[in-house]
Amino acid sequence: MTVYVDTMRASFGRMKMCHMIADSTEELIAMADLIGVDRKWIQNAGTPREHFDIALSKRKQAVALGAVEVSMMELGRILRARRAQGGKSDE
Repeated sequence: MTVYVDTMRASFGRMKMCHMIADSTEELIAMADLIGVDRKWIQNAGTPREHFDIALSKRKQAVALGAVEVSMMELGRILRARRAQGGKSDE
């Protein structure tokens, strides 16, 4: 099981944000808890696109705790494979 953070640098106010996904909801929530991201900020919960948008400071913490750095293209491939495998429903 793995948590991934991508290379996106989207502006949100004064912050720069990226995506954080994981192989399981449990692992995603556990990492969010460890790095201090409120669970209410999860997006697309229960779907193959389930993720958090996190600030780069949180990304740095996630990587220090074992998250794998991937490009935005790699993250897209992971999400497409997840949908193809029929993992989480895309409702």
